Formats: sequence, C-alpha cells, structure tokens
Amino acid sequence: PGARADIFVYVDRHGVMHFTNTPTSDRYRVYLRETPKRPPPSKALHDQSGYDDVILEAAQRHGIAFSLLKALIHVESYFNPKAVSKKGALGLCQIMPQNLQFLNINDPFDPWENIMGGARYLQLMLDRFGGELHLALAAYNAGPSMVEKYSAIPPFPETQQYVQKVLKYQRVYKPS
Repeated sequence: PGARADIFVYVDRHGVMHFTNTPTSDRYRVYLRETPKRPPPSKALHDQSGYDDVILEAAQRHGIAFSLLKALIHVESYFNPKAVSKKGALGLCQIMPQNLQFLNINDPFDPWENIMGGARYLQLMLDRFGGELHLALAAYNAGPSMVEKYSAIPPFPETQQYVQKVLKYQRVYKPS
C-alpha cells in the first residue's frame, strides 16, 4: 500500500470547518477518502510468444538469430506494440520516427512492419560494424555515429546496460 491522501474535517464551536490530511485530534472525521488507483503498467511485460512467427520470419529474411531479435524486442518494448519512448521511439523495436521511411514502415505500431524494420536496421548495424554484435547493439541504441565517434560502445550507462541486457535475454531465448 502506498501513501494515501484522505481529507479529514471537524467543525469547531463557532461552526468553522477545519480540513486536514493529517488529523491532530480525535475530533476530526473522514470527509473524503482517497480511492487508490493502480499505477499504469508502464513496463508490463506483454505476451512473450505472441510475435514469434513474425520474429522468425524477420530473423530468417534478414539473417539474424531469432533469439537475438526476440531479445532486442524484449529490452526495447517489453513486447508492447504500442510502446512510445521518452525520446519518441515507436513500437516493438522502438524505431525512431526519422528512420520510418528509410525502413519502409508506414505504421510503426503494426507489429509485422515494426519487426521487419527493426530486423533490417539491426542487420544494417551488424554490416556497418563488421558483424561485431556489441557494437551493432550499441549503435541500435545510441546511434551509429556515437559508436563511430568512440570506436567502441559509447561511455553511456544506458547504452552499456542495454547491450548487456540484450545479450542476457538472447541467452534466455536461445533454444536449448
């Protein structure tokens, strides 16, 4: 249970109503009880296998491991096809709006289009960085120019954690 903001009142002998959220005596009675709201599931994990057929198709089409693409989607959007990041990235693979046209995505919230575009972009990053998975993932997260600037994973905690998370989930999704 979290904090609550009930409102209490008491009426003094002159008829003046005194309101507070922290009653100081037993003269106060509940005037308005706050109804707690469930917080929105901002990072709720959606159906993890609901897109496996599309992920498999995209992985095969673009020559990427199924487990890698599924891990990327897990970390990017937690399988939420309607995800929008603080920076404006859209959909399952969190495609930036400026890349939509380049990746042939008309509707970034269409799972098929988004996954196909995300797989294509990841393959482009793998090609650009000579198949170096760590660098390709860093480029997917921070942009290829940042990886080129540092000739390594950029020194941003978010990007470094991102690469590690994707690699961790890739191991989880690898077939035994």
